[in-house]
Amino acid sequence: MATLADWLEGARVRTLPAAVSPVVLGTGAAAGLGAASLPRALLAAGVALALQVGVNFANDYSDGVRGTDDVRTGPPRLTGGGKATPATVRRAAFLSFAVGAGLGLVLVALSGSWWLLAAGVLAILAAWGYTGGRHPYGYLGLGEVGVFLFFGLLATLGTVWTQAESLPWTAWAGAAGVGLVACALLMVNNVRDLPTDAAVGKMTLAVRLGDRRARRAYVAMVGLPVALGALCALASPWSLLVLALVPWVVRLARTVLGGAGGRDLIVVLRDTGLLELAFGVLLGVGLAL
Repeated sequence: MATLADWLEGARVRTLPAAVSPVVLGTGAAAGLGAASLPRALLAAGVALALQVGVNFANDYSDGVRGTDDVRTGPPRLTGGGKATPATVRRAAFLSFAVGAGLGLVLVALSGSWWLLAAGVLAILAAWGYTGGRHPYGYLGLGEVGVFLFFGLLATLGTVWTQAESLPWTAWAGAAGVGLVACALLMVNNVRDLPTDAAVGKMTLAVRLGDRRARRAYVAMVGLPVALGALCALASPWSLLVLALVPWVVRLARTVLGGAGGRDLIVVLRDTGLLELAFGVLLGVGLAL
């Protein structure tokens, strides 16, 4: 029977700071427009966290029943490791999606932007379809596309819109930056699992690129956001705060390009999630000021 620690591991708490980043950034952009709303920001954060936990449980379930997690280099999963039944993990995923949907419905009602309901439905379908269903797009090397669209653009721009009903170019630049770091999270996770994923036919982007090019792609994904954030200084000079992240990015790049694997990449995974949060906070403050 799974313990609380097992469920927390299944929720992949190392990735959760990243879920809040687009909300912080989007709220900062809304503040710069004089339209920030704390209640709506908290609702958006709740949606983001619930969907992140939901997709993590959904991946645990789908990869587990497919046998993808039978041999792992990282921590054992709930389903694949036999810690919980597949049905229980699936219910946890659906419950998380339901919580996110409920909070999202309240947020949409407050903002009056009912068209966002369709975007929310697509986000949940994408969260399940990453490794679930007959043709999971995560097994085709398209996982980063979904992450960029839903955990980058939609999460950030949706936060801005529900508060300010405006989408300045700086919000788009910041959303792209958040999306890229979120992609870096997925990339480094898949670099760690590259040997086992390739063996079971899970053709992630990392598998398709190969170890060396996948590591280079990771570096680009954590480096370009800093440049995008600095570009926002054309509208708000305080956006240059993101340059404080350069040493952090360099350290992560050296570790990944240096061939780190196994547990070392688990640390990189955690630190990349924190980097995304730091990016959202610094650029959000910069845009707010």
